[in-house]
Amino acid sequence: MKRGDVVIVQFPYVDGSRGKNRPALIVQNDRDNARLTHTVIAMITGNTRFVGEPTQLLIDPASPGGQVSGLHGPSAVKCGNLYTIAQQDVLRVTGHLTEPLLAEVDKRLKAALALG
Repeated sequence: MKRGDVVIVQFPYVDGSRGKNRPALIVQNDRDNARLTHTVIAMITGNTRFVGEPTQLLIDPASPGGQVSGLHGPSAVKCGNLYTIAQQDVLRVTGHLTEPLLAEVDKRLKAALALG
């Protein structure tokens, strides 16, 4: 598992009960992904109505960069919705984001975390 991988994980419902399987993006650095048992992910959603927000990035699987994402339709990476999960809870890797898209994710993470 590497930074930039699009994965399927089970997100819990707000009430803490079992959730449903959803895509997410590994945003933690590769050094920590290799040495720790947990990783940091950003939620991915098919609800794209807020992609104009500085904390969300549109991934279009019809675009050259989005083709390798493994996503089935236009989706938003929600950099304001970060979670730490056990790596064993990753059900599967479906694809990967290209370097240009990861650079865009970095900008959204900075906005979400007020880093500059």
